Amino acid sequence: MTHHDCDVLIVGSGAGGATTAAILAEEGHDVLIVEEGPWVDQGEVAPFSLDQMGKQYRSGGVTVALGLPSIAYTEGRCAGGGTEVNSGLYWRPPEATLELWRSRYKIKDFASDDIISICAEVEDALTVQRVPGEHTPATDILRRGSERLGWQGDEIPRWMSYPEGDGATDGQRQSMTRTFLPRAFAAGARMLCDHRLDKIVRNGRRAVSAELTNEGRDVTIAFRDVIVCGGAIQTPAILQRAGFRHRIGRTLAVHPTVKLAARFDGAVNTPDDVSVYQVKQFAPNMSFGGSASHPGLVALALTDNWREFGAAVSAWTDLAIYYAAITSEGRGLVQTVPGVRDPLVTYRLTKRDRDLLGQGLARLAMVMLEAGALEVYPAFKNAPIVRNRRDLATMTGLFAATKASVMTVHLCSTAPMGDDEKLCATNSHGLLHGADNVFVNDAALLPEAPGVNPQASVMAVAIRNARRYCDERAKA
Repeated sequence: MTHHDCDVLIVGSGAGGATTAAILAEEGHDVLIVEEGPWVDQGEVAPFSLDQMGKQYRSGGVTVALGLPSIAYTEGRCAGGGTEVNSGLYWRPPEATLELWRSRYKIKDFASDDIISICAEVEDALTVQRVPGEHTPATDILRRGSERLGWQGDEIPRWMSYPEGDGATDGQRQSMTRTFLPRAFAAGARMLCDHRLDKIVRNGRRAVSAELTNEGRDVTIAFRDVIVCGGAIQTPAILQRAGFRHRIGRTLAVHPTVKLAARFDGAVNTPDDVSVYQVKQFAPNMSFGGSASHPGLVALALTDNWREFGAAVSAWTDLAIYYAAITSEGRGLVQTVPGVRDPLVTYRLTKRDRDLLGQGLARLAMVMLEAGALEVYPAFKNAPIVRNRRDLATMTGLFAATKASVMTVHLCSTAPMGDDEKLCATNSHGLLHGADNVFVNDAALLPEAPGVNPQASVMAVAIRNARRYCDERAKA
C-alpha cells in the first residue's frame, strides 16, 4: 500500500480543481491533486474525435441520465477535466443570474462586481479572445442564417491563443493543463493521475483520510482538509459514499439540447473545430450554436432515421451539426447504488421543457434553410428530411421530445452553495453543511444552470472560494 500526506487534498483537476489548486499552492498550502483519468498532452489525440472520447471522456462519452426522454451527457475524465475536451467557448455569468442566486440561496459575499472582476482575471490567464482571422464555414453558416432572419447573435470568445493573424483552426486551447495546473505545480502542488477515489474516511464531522486505487494497487492519503471538485455527477457520488446526504445530488440542473445535421452545396465540415457563433434571440430560454462535426459524430447524428438519412454520411464534408439548447425547469437526481461503480442519474423534463425543445429544433432548422441548406436531418426518431418550409411544418408536427436524441454537456447544481440550509448543501463558500473540513468547489456549487456555458462561472466561484479558504486558514 502507498501512503501520502498533505495539507489539502483536491479531488479532480478540471475548471474547479485546477484553479483551486493554483490559488492554495501559491498561498503556501501543501496541495495534492488526485485525478481519476490520465494526463493526455494536447495534440496527442485529435479534438472532438472518437479517439479523444475513448481516452479523455468517462465511459467513452456515452453516459445517460434516465428519463422520458433520457438525456445523454458527457464528462471529461482526464487531467484538466472538461476544459480539455470542450469547445472552450467562454461566457461570463449574467449579472441578473448572480443577483438571483445571491438572494434566492442567501449567498454571502457574492457581489456581482466581485465575481465579474475575477472573471476578468480568468480571461487574462486563459487569453480569452475572439478569433483574430478567418472563421470556419460552420460559423459563417450560423451567422448568415440568423442575420437573414433578423435574429440577434454574436461570436463567442474562447480560451485560445492564436499565432498573430491566423484563423479559427490555428489556435491552441488554454485549458487547465496549459494554465492553472502548471501554476499549481510551480508553487509546489503535486498531482496523482490515474487514481480513483473510492472512499473518504470520516471521524464524525471531520474527514481524515482518503482511500484510492491506482492500477489495482491501494493508496491512502491523510489530509487536514479535502476539497471535492469531481464535477456535478462525481462530486455528489463521492460525498454520498462518505455518508453526506443533506441536499446532495437532489437538484441536478442541465441545459438539455437537441441537434440536427445540415447539408450544403460544398465543403463546410471542420472536423477538429466548432462554430464560435451563437444565436441569442430567444435567450435565456433557448440558444443555438455549432456542435462538433467529426465524421463519426456526423454518422451518429443521422442514426435516428438511418434508413432515410444514412446515404448522406458519404457526403460528410458537406455536413455540419448544430444544436438548440434550452434552460430547463426540470431537475435530476444523482444517487449512488451499493456495489455499482458509477452513480444512477435520472432527469425529469417538464412539459414546458419538452415544448421548448420542439420550438428550438424548428427555429434552428429555419436558420439552416435561410443559410442555404439543401437538406436538414433532425435528430429524432423517424424524422423527415427538411428541404423547405413545408417540410419544416411536417417536422414540427411529428416532433416529440420522447423521440429525440436529447443530450447535454453542461451539468450543475448537485451541491448548491448558500446559507439557506433548506436549499443548499454547502455554505456560501463551499464548506459542506454538517462537516468541519469537507469542501466543494466545482460546477456542483452553482445553484442553477446559468443559461450560458458555465465554466467561466465555475472558475470565478472556485477562485473566490479558494481565496476565502486561504484567508480563513491564515486566521486559524
